[in-house]
Amino acid sequence: MDDVGNKLLIVVEDGLYLGLISIGDIQRAIIRNVDLNESISTIMRNDYVVSKTTDSIEDIKELMLRIRSEFMPVVDSSGNIVKIHFWEELFNTKESKPLKDFKLPVIIMAGGFGTRLRPLTHVIPKPLIPIGKKTMLEEIFDRFGKYGCDEFHISVNYKADLIKYYIESQKLPYNVSYFEEDKPMGTAGSLSLLKDKIDSTFFVSNCDILIDQDYSEILEYHKQNRNEITIVAALKHYPIAYGTIETGEDGLLEDITEKPELTFKINSGMYILEPHLIDEIPTDDFFHITHLIENLRLQGRKVGVFPISQNSWTDIGTWDEYMQVLGK
Repeated sequence: MDDVGNKLLIVVEDGLYLGLISIGDIQRAIIRNVDLNESISTIMRNDYVVSKTTDSIEDIKELMLRIRSEFMPVVDSSGNIVKIHFWEELFNTKESKPLKDFKLPVIIMAGGFGTRLRPLTHVIPKPLIPIGKKTMLEEIFDRFGKYGCDEFHISVNYKADLIKYYIESQKLPYNVSYFEEDKPMGTAGSLSLLKDKIDSTFFVSNCDILIDQDYSEILEYHKQNRNEITIVAALKHYPIAYGTIETGEDGLLEDITEKPELTFKINSGMYILEPHLIDEIPTDDFFHITHLIENLRLQGRKVGVFPISQNSWTDIGTWDEYMQVLGK
């Protein structure tokens, strides 16, 4: 999926169509702790809608619009794939399936010093670092704007006046307000400044990350599971260049695996929170969001984790990562 840029794949065997598998199928399997080494057949659904050879182009377009599909296979009566219609070809746009509006507040944590990106951040604060023709802040605004979000609260500290001046000069179609730390307050301490200002479920995002995921699906998971916090976690894969060995009693070999790949869930820096949690953040104190998460976990309260693929998470927190984003 990362390689081809589609969130939906066709599954075939011996040239015959078996079914489709979506990013959602994989994410739900990871949430259920299905082993990543399991056969794809254990999580593949065969109830996805496909087109028949007798369907007209208009029928296919109507079907793709109705089910919000990135592409549509045409399968004959023998199970052969005759053709695949892609959204961008039929609708002449790269903007794929329509997105579900949710219009929730978004808090962007932009108060850091960007020390890992010095000397660039001596001049430009990290939220204003360019990504293509936009700054990071504008890119985050626009990604949430696709879902109807127009209320943004930005935590600022380092070069706050420059950030405010730039954003206000752009005449963006969003309602942007700022809350300013007098001192570094951690990744969540400044949220205490928003007490009595947020009364609905809200998103929190670091200012140096981009998430390529349908945000409405993250929100749906959050609400269906009645989480108080949902952490968006990126899968990170680490290949080991050697065979690994497991031994038992008396050093006897139990298992040997040649060049395995370890997979971890990494905190991406995006969260969904319920508004009452702001009251649980200490006032005028250094407090990380991980402190809040750990407090909830120890009390047995619901903290969910929504997985995304490794390539669906872009982090520009260091020079190496920023250069990769720029393609250099």
